[in-house]
Amino acid sequence: QVQLVESGGGLVQAGGSLRLSCAASGAIFRPNTMGWYRQAPGKQRELVASITTGGNTNYADAVKDRFTVSRDNAKNTVSLQMNSLKPEDTAVYYCKYSRTSYPYAEVWGQGTLVTVSS
Repeated sequence: QVQLVESGGGLVQAGGSLRLSCAASGAIFRPNTMGWYRQAPGKQRELVASITTGGNTNYADAVKDRFTVSRDNAKNTVSLQMNSLKPEDTAVYYCKYSRTSYPYAEVWGQGTLVTVSS
């Protein structure tokens, strides 16, 4: 089993920055993809950014040029540096681990709240 523990959420003013971190433990297999998703009130959960074991990244258009995802494969951690935050970035942010070889598996973190005030 894989466990994910997120940290770093909080309240920030528009234009500010926050850094989210997610630590994975347990049966971590490679290759894998780790990423961040978010869910705002009344909306569906959406991809924010993801990064593969090899370092390939994928970003939602809404966060390109503002957010940066990174990972440390040795420590099994993934981080999300969020700059120039906007009120519309307010959401619960979830870390996700996806095993990308058979048998495929997905694990979600418990979520961390990010609130951006205007």
